[in-house]
Amino acid sequence: MKKMKKNRQIFISIVFWGISVCSVYAQQIAVKASIDSTHILIGEQTKIHLEIAAAKNQSLQLPVFSDTLITGIEVLAISKIDTTDIGNDRIRLNYDYLVTSFDSAVYLLPPFQVVLNKDTAYSNELALKVSTLPVDTESKQFYDIKDVVKPKFVLLDFLLFVLPLLYILLGILLIAAIVFIVYRIYHKKSLLPFKKEEPLLPHIRAIQVLDAIKAQKLWQQGKIKEYHSDITDALRRYIEERFEIGAMEMTSGEILDKIRGYSDADNSYDNLKQILILADFVKFAKYNPLPDENELSLMNAYLFVNMTKQEEVSVELEKKDGENKE
Repeated sequence: MKKMKKNRQIFISIVFWGISVCSVYAQQIAVKASIDSTHILIGEQTKIHLEIAAAKNQSLQLPVFSDTLITGIEVLAISKIDTTDIGNDRIRLNYDYLVTSFDSAVYLLPPFQVVLNKDTAYSNELALKVSTLPVDTESKQFYDIKDVVKPKFVLLDFLLFVLPLLYILLGILLIAAIVFIVYRIYHKKSLLPFKKEEPLLPHIRAIQVLDAIKAQKLWQQGKIKEYHSDITDALRRYIEERFEIGAMEMTSGEILDKIRGYSDADNSYDNLKQILILADFVKFAKYNPLPDENELSLMNAYLFVNMTKQEEVSVELEKKDGENKE
């Protein structure tokens, strides 16, 4: 009997201890939810207040929402958490959810849950009614959509639109004119209408080039190769224009063979031969001619051009002369 009484006392003690522990833990956390307005119109906003009482120094997991509380209720903003010490090693947390809705319905908001360690505490449920805007169909008169109205012509508006374009166009024309004038001045050409210059005859152009070579005095400066190359290039261009043969691409021997067939060049053949052969020796054999030989090449170049030049005559006269000779 004594043993049974002892066991009974132990059991009763355990029960009371468990009840006291549960009571103490239940007091560690409490969650309460409230709402400013339970009835709003579509697009209006209201605030949901959440109040949490918990023991200090406890790790709480608060409810988290991104942009939707439930389907149809959107979260616009979440306020900062306001913490208040309420004594007895307890604190109170307050913060708000700013919500709205664009669908008319009656929404039952589920309890907010707060997790403490491994247990969860729930708030009370809330309800929110969302209504559409009332439409007065009796006192208000509705009209069809009006057609697009063409705006009136306003001269000032037109000028404000057109004048900037005209200024831009005038600016472009002015710049183009300045560029044109500078270009013509740089190239020393007259801005007035001018006659097309007559092309120079081959022998006149050749004489001008030979005069320029003579004025440069290349061989006197030790530029022997350049001197003879310039003379032969001038004669090659002259022969190409005067006798219509591709002298610029020919060798000296090929040029002499071609010139031999022209009666106009019989008297000056030896002059051309002296020039070409001496130039080949200078360019390919690195021959250093005497001063008299340098002067002779230039003199023979003048003689060859003057003895083979063709004055400007009409094509008809040339044909008649050819027929008479036959």
